[in-house]
Amino acid sequence: MTKHYLHYLTNVMAHQWNDAALTDYGEEHEYTFGELAEQMIRLHVLFEQLGIKSGDKIALAGRNCANWAVAYLAIAAYEGVCVSILQDFTAEDIAHLLEHSDSELLFVGPYVWKDLQHQTMPTKLKAALSLEDWRPLYERKKSKETEAVHVPTKDEWEAAYKAKYPNTLKPEDVHFTADESALCLINYTSGSTGSPKGVMLNGRAISNNIEIGMKILPVDPGQRLVSMLPLAHMFGQVCELLYPLCSGTHIFFLTKSPTPSILLKALKEVQPYLVVTVPLVIEKIYKQKLDPTLSKWAIRMFWHTPIIGAFLKSRVKSGLRSAFGGKLRYFICGGAAMNPVVEKCLMDIHFPLSIGYGMTECAPLIGGNPPKYFKARSGGAPVSGMEVKIDNPNEAGIGEILVKGENVMMGYYKNPEATKAVFTEDGWMRTGDLGRLDKKKNIYIKGRCKTMFLGASGQNIYPEEIEDKLNNQTAVGESLIVEREGKLVALVFPDETLTKRMTFEEIQKIMRANLEKLNTLIPSYSKVSNIEVQEQPFEKTPKKSIKRFLYK
Repeated sequence: MTKHYLHYLTNVMAHQWNDAALTDYGEEHEYTFGELAEQMIRLHVLFEQLGIKSGDKIALAGRNCANWAVAYLAIAAYEGVCVSILQDFTAEDIAHLLEHSDSELLFVGPYVWKDLQHQTMPTKLKAALSLEDWRPLYERKKSKETEAVHVPTKDEWEAAYKAKYPNTLKPEDVHFTADESALCLINYTSGSTGSPKGVMLNGRAISNNIEIGMKILPVDPGQRLVSMLPLAHMFGQVCELLYPLCSGTHIFFLTKSPTPSILLKALKEVQPYLVVTVPLVIEKIYKQKLDPTLSKWAIRMFWHTPIIGAFLKSRVKSGLRSAFGGKLRYFICGGAAMNPVVEKCLMDIHFPLSIGYGMTECAPLIGGNPPKYFKARSGGAPVSGMEVKIDNPNEAGIGEILVKGENVMMGYYKNPEATKAVFTEDGWMRTGDLGRLDKKKNIYIKGRCKTMFLGASGQNIYPEEIEDKLNNQTAVGESLIVEREGKLVALVFPDETLTKRMTFEEIQKIMRANLEKLNTLIPSYSKVSNIEVQEQPFEKTPKKSIKRFLYK
């Protein structure tokens, strides 16, 4: 029986009251678990003063920081509904999502508010509060339809808190709880102003994900973690905040967009037990740090020999662990497929790698294994509480992946058409991903239903498989396969570390050779007709996947 994650958080607070919980890296801002509890309760008092009720929507839009986590947890423990919005959306889109979600209160960071303040605020929104220090940035004025809203001053807020909690808060005073079956989160998968998809998740879905994390990646209290993924994205929210915090982890937030130098500095200083990231991060490290060494003739010759090979692999593993702080126990990737060459290297050196499979609609986990059980090229086996099956598989066992279980969303907020379309009549949710299962139910992703091409003779062509092979060719940074008039064309953004001193003609020559080699590695029905060099990097989603819909 799944327990609400607030149960675990309350228990950790009781046992680690004076231990550090949340820290803004490089800044003085830090909360112990006891101070986190007090801040949550203080916000509850503020909610009451503003007339916020259980079930009301409260939006969060800002960069990762300790106060983002405080606000999120306060909303959950108040039994409100958190509306988490990616700070990368445009101000116009964020204003639209505030309207669409019926949000009554907004916690917002300065980076977002800089542009958002010039938008018209929804009539239902009572106030906007700064994530820096909770000060009011916006208060609703009186109109024909609504009453004016007064956000309590700092003194008024403090007086209300003291009236309710006259004595110093103690661990035994804290009893956070919530209804597992109730809606607790609306997470928007895009900022579209058309028919946005606000994924509705209840406490059970999120709590089951957290229990899975505790089981697969057990933690010792007081261990540390660097939070680098967007907290408004389910991957970062669950894997870099809720699961570790409910296990007693001390979380350090990178409050600014991390450059490679800042990230590596933070990892060395914090020494995390866990790194959660997207494949692009480790692929860049591999190309810059490992590939120049591993591509040497002598290294390649002895890599698979019993004694010298084992020594070389041990040295590479030790150097990579050191780059991540030296205390790494788990290295978890998700959000996209990893380059197979990089993945094989990490498995060769017995790096603690595991690649999971999930989506926002499943809060987010569908598949995942502990590193020691991870199978190459897979997204893990179905996690506890989830069922996975393949719909209408072809002769190779490939079909659309369908899921059912505790993690699955309640539907899309105010979008019954999209909700109906994504569920089968017997309750399975369509993921939109193509894949197959092996005998142990490990999930192998072949691509998206929407991106699959149909060959001239009816063959299924998965562009992601071609891109995997192309990305391993000389001077290729990233690639994207598109279809034009029945032919496949590769769009390539070159690896600038290798090509920055080359002329365009020299790069073109390399790409012509790459094209020739690529077509020897793939079936004849999926041959690529041309490679086009892109002058700018591909536009990415927050989880660093290429926005395919922008390219034709």
